[in-house]
Amino acid sequence: MYRGRFAPTPSGPLHLGSLVAAVGSYLDAKAHKGEWLVRIEDVDKPRAVPGAADNILTQLEAHGLEWDGSVLYQSQRDSVYQHQLNQLENAQRLYQCDCSRRTIRARSDHYDGYCRNRQPRSTPYALRFVNNNPIDTFNDRAHGVLEDHSASVSEDFVLKRRDGLYAYQLAVVVDDIEQGITDIVRGSDLITPSFWQLTLWQYFTAKQPRMMHLPLIMNDDGRKLSKQNHAPPIDSSQASNNLFTALDYLGIQPEPELRHSPAREILEQALQSWCKKWHIAGR
Repeated sequence: MYRGRFAPTPSGPLHLGSLVAAVGSYLDAKAHKGEWLVRIEDVDKPRAVPGAADNILTQLEAHGLEWDGSVLYQSQRDSVYQHQLNQLENAQRLYQCDCSRRTIRARSDHYDGYCRNRQPRSTPYALRFVNNNPIDTFNDRAHGVLEDHSASVSEDFVLKRRDGLYAYQLAVVVDDIEQGITDIVRGSDLITPSFWQLTLWQYFTAKQPRMMHLPLIMNDDGRKLSKQNHAPPIDSSQASNNLFTALDYLGIQPEPELRHSPAREILEQALQSWCKKWHIAGR
């Protein structure tokens, strides 16, 4: 059975770019008569803004985006991530690395495996995955076959950071596998991390998720609309207008008379259009 998810970082409220990702992943799950889960990706605890997670959930509800099951919070799963690291360490798939970003950049534009054969350091260190069999090609439902044979894709990526926090690459893969996620639908800014994550999927399980990377919304400066670039939060009192805008970015135009309709009615019509656009049968 299809299981998708939307996994926002609670560093602030949803903006239009994150709403596009939420709507796209929601429609795809419902088009496949599957489940749509919500996970709060607060593994980077210092970035989490108090109250942001609850605000995000309220925004989703206001836009008719109702999730299945309970919300999972990464900040509550340290023991799960540590268990997986222990398994990787026992299998000799991890090593310690005390390189800073500055020293890495001084040697190359990517991490060059400098610490693979060094003795453990006493200073704070990260744990890197021994990336002997990188995935550098995968099929994306929106983009077709994606390839990246650059050195950055094959580098030994970090699974636990020098500051002691579990890395996003580890947490997202462990959670997706545990939650039985079959399809990952998210923004195209995450195409590059997808290569690393699929490599880690390959190690943990024979299964691989289907991938679909949605178009990004750019601001007037040509940068991705994001919280880091001070994207304004969506106004939940304008849910219908917000959905129309998000759907337009997804290549779907609901009937104009639905402009002032409840969010659920807009999503129901959008669902039919999504099925047609992506050739999904059964609805």
